[in-house]
Amino acid sequence: MLLHLPTFTAAFLASLVEFVEALTVVLAVGATRGWRPALEGAAAGLALLLALLALFGGSLTLLPLHLVQLAVGALLLLFGLRWLRKAVKRAAGLIPLHDEAALYAAETGRLTAEPRAGRRDWVATGTAFKIVMLEGIEVIFIVLAIGAAGQEWTAAGAGATAALLAVIALGLALHRPLTRVPENSLKFAVGVLLTAFGLFWTGEGAGFGWPGGDLALGAITAIILAGALAAVRLLRPKA
Repeated sequence: MLLHLPTFTAAFLASLVEFVEALTVVLAVGATRGWRPALEGAAAGLALLLALLALFGGSLTLLPLHLVQLAVGALLLLFGLRWLRKAVKRAAGLIPLHDEAALYAAETGRLTAEPRAGRRDWVATGTAFKIVMLEGIEVIFIVLAIGAAGQEWTAAGAGATAALLAVIALGLALHRPLTRVPENSLKFAVGVLLTAFGLFWTGEGAGFGWPGGDLALGAITAIILAGALAAVRLLRPKA
């Protein structure tokens, strides 16, 4: 029970970041090429993702738990470190911050320049489909990884579903990019959480007994966060 809230939080935040990026592109498609092809492409992408999840998600439950924890933990660790490395470099000013407004402007410019051919706008539908698939596959990986390693499917699925519903509701209400979402801070937090989960489950799968059991996850998260913040200070260019 102790891990349910961290699992929900990690799945929610990671999914929120991916869904916000997908929403930005879908909104750009709708604003420049029409809402029907944008929504059709997004719906087709979401339907295919749900089919893939239903087809392959249950297979992880057939494997021994320690093998799932070891394999998924290692992948989650690598995935989290990739996010965290970029987040640290952004926070230190070494690479530009992620800007949803700039992404929206670039995407609308590209779509406006694309010619329309035929009665169906396949460029618009394909763009919306592709972004939903790309971001959604990352969400599925995170949900499966977090849920499988800790056998907490409900918490991981609920976190991702809550993020999806929140982004859809905000997108329908605002019809514009969610520029006020602190995405760079969210990516930093998600990188810390995924790295902590990955390290914890890799240790569990390898048979290492963490001191304090499940309570060790909190300590691991705090240590990784402290290390990431220290790295930001060290890497930040001196004035």
